[in-house]
Amino acid sequence: MLQLQARSQRVVTSLSAEEGSGQMVWHGWQPPAGVAPRGLPLVMLHGGSGSWTHWLRVIEPLTAAGYSLWLADLPGFGESDGVPGGMDVDTMLEPLAYGIKQLLGNESTGASTGPVCDLVGFSFGGMAAGLLAAAHPELVQRLLMVGAPGMGMTEGRAVRLKGWRHLSGLEAQMQAHHHNIAELMLHDASLIDDETLALHALNVARDRLPRRRLSRTDVLAQALTHVKVPVAAIYGRHDPLYVGRLPELHALMQRQCAGPLHWQVMEEAGHWAQHESPAEFCAALQQALP
Repeated sequence: MLQLQARSQRVVTSLSAEEGSGQMVWHGWQPPAGVAPRGLPLVMLHGGSGSWTHWLRVIEPLTAAGYSLWLADLPGFGESDGVPGGMDVDTMLEPLAYGIKQLLGNESTGASTGPVCDLVGFSFGGMAAGLLAAAHPELVQRLLMVGAPGMGMTEGRAVRLKGWRHLSGLEAQMQAHHHNIAELMLHDASLIDDETLALHALNVARDRLPRRRLSRTDVLAQALTHVKVPVAAIYGRHDPLYVGRLPELHALMQRQCAGPLHWQVMEEAGHWAQHESPAEFCAALQQALP
């Protein structure tokens, strides 16, 4: 992680034009020398209780394929400040739009003259990406959601996570983290290595938005009716948010999307598909974002 981070371009944007509104941290990577750039930059939004490191294992293969990447720490996560008074995804949309304009729009004004990115979001970040594409279609050429909640299909879901902040010893905390990764994030628990545990532990310790609730509603399903750009979705077959219900989810997404939906299922993956099966994920992403 540290070597990748050292090679990144770290950029800090403001949450709004208002002085003192707070800051948002981004990490950017460009294709290596000799590799032709491919399409618009990918702006990638991580999942809940996460950071840019949710994409750690796909950074090198995607840049090697020619993609430019901008990975956010969403407000209230990682190194980014929270939105003043904000507690959920709906308060992040304007700071995200403002940050993307600062990163990729007109350098002097922050304005955009047309789509400036393909927008990719994982889990909570997929919900954020869908809402952002609906609210700011001028910024986005394509929308790709990975394991996104907010589709209103919460009945019968039983993901039982363990609390860890009250535990006094590091060993006990790491055991709780291991349980939670196996319960929610990865289908194959044998893949929970030291790096994965360390990333997860660091990320959840910096989560300042513990009471967010919109992912349990149909907020994304409603937003998709207003998205005018091409939409793609990638889900792991064993994602516990939708296990056994992917055909139902697929049909719902098709009904909600104004245009065609590019739908892909990763057969051996769980929720954190890009971490569990990075090569398969990168192939799926390249099919969705030609």
